[in-house]
Amino acid sequence: MVLGALFFSAFTAITDSGGGNGRLERVAYFADWNTANRGYLIKDVDESGAAEHLTRVIWAFGYVDDEGRCSIPEDTDQPWELYQRRYEAEESLNGKADSYDQPLAGSLNQLLMLKEKYPDLRVSLSLGGWNWSTYFSEAVKDEKSRREFVSSCVDLWLRGDLPVLGKEPQGGEGAAAGAFDGIDLDWEWPVSGGKEGNTESPDDRRNLTLAVKEFRRQMDDLEAETGRRYDLSVSLANGTDQLTTSYEPEMFESIDFATVQGYDFTGAWSDVTDHHSQLYAPKGAPNDASTDSTVRRYLDYGLPAKKLVLGFPAFGRGWTGVSPENFGRYAPADSGAEGTYGEAVDPYGELKYRSGRRFHDPINGAYWLYDGNEWWTFDTPEIVRMKGAYVREMNLGGLMMWNLDMDPEADLVTAMDESLEQGE
Repeated sequence: MVLGALFFSAFTAITDSGGGNGRLERVAYFADWNTANRGYLIKDVDESGAAEHLTRVIWAFGYVDDEGRCSIPEDTDQPWELYQRRYEAEESLNGKADSYDQPLAGSLNQLLMLKEKYPDLRVSLSLGGWNWSTYFSEAVKDEKSRREFVSSCVDLWLRGDLPVLGKEPQGGEGAAAGAFDGIDLDWEWPVSGGKEGNTESPDDRRNLTLAVKEFRRQMDDLEAETGRRYDLSVSLANGTDQLTTSYEPEMFESIDFATVQGYDFTGAWSDVTDHHSQLYAPKGAPNDASTDSTVRRYLDYGLPAKKLVLGFPAFGRGWTGVSPENFGRYAPADSGAEGTYGEAVDPYGELKYRSGRRFHDPINGAYWLYDGNEWWTFDTPEIVRMKGAYVREMNLGGLMMWNLDMDPEADLVTAMDESLEQGE
């Protein structure tokens, strides 16, 4: 470890490498499509050690259909992977093979096994995301649509009333009861700013607040019926424009917590390298996007500190053809680097083994890797510990990671847990 140059008043360390119980929230997303795409199983959450360090898993994502209802799209592999696929013994968390006609199979059956092993672990179902927020505006447009939308979500995900599809025997009333303890609303983004083709309305901001109130009402009714507690959360954008355009402070009264994206501040869409998840903006660039500035905007806007769960990435963003000045930091680049998780995106599980020179900025809470051509910025366990200390200092509600399969050895999850434990 060698002390590097002074960049924007921050000393940077450089290394070379080759080839629910009152606790602060430790949250991680499970991206369900990566079971089919990458072979990542619930069993891996257990065997990696991640499960024992988490208070909550957020399952991504639930579909909102063109009628404004929660449903499971039949034209995707979600029904099969979610509750119809019979696991072989070597795939299953309990080491036993599924039977053909059991009423619940797939990932949800495995999830119930995980919850049985870790009874304090809570699981929320997240609705929408980038690709499935298309019809949110339609779902919340008026009182009738909101009532029916929320009812469909409660029945499907909290009561566990799964449809029986095709010729498979799985599903039925209550088939997945107990799999989920809450609903998370990840509408990207109300009013505007989401994926092209999303329905939108100038009334989205107000209608989201009213939808949150309807979720709270129906979930409280279900709690009175079942005696179980159900959590309601929202996922919030990090953009300055969306803060006031998309959300009303009144909405915060009805939620248990909100996750705030402390990442994706920049990426391959920029022709200059920069950190996509830095904790603080450097003194030489005070207007640079940062986790701290995002948090402070939400606190100033009325989100209670204890309800703010700070998100961090288990992935990095990269550029190629990067100029050598400042070891590639804030340098011109030709384009985004080739990534294995999409355009210019690599998971921490791969970046930790990538060769190149490594740079740690302990003042601003940033990290990068430079091999003379490609430049990657990502969070490490050291950075996550800094963010845990920040959460304690600011009296926030905890940390959230996107997502589990990108941290296959649970390095970041472990750092999250250990850093937050110091304040409890």
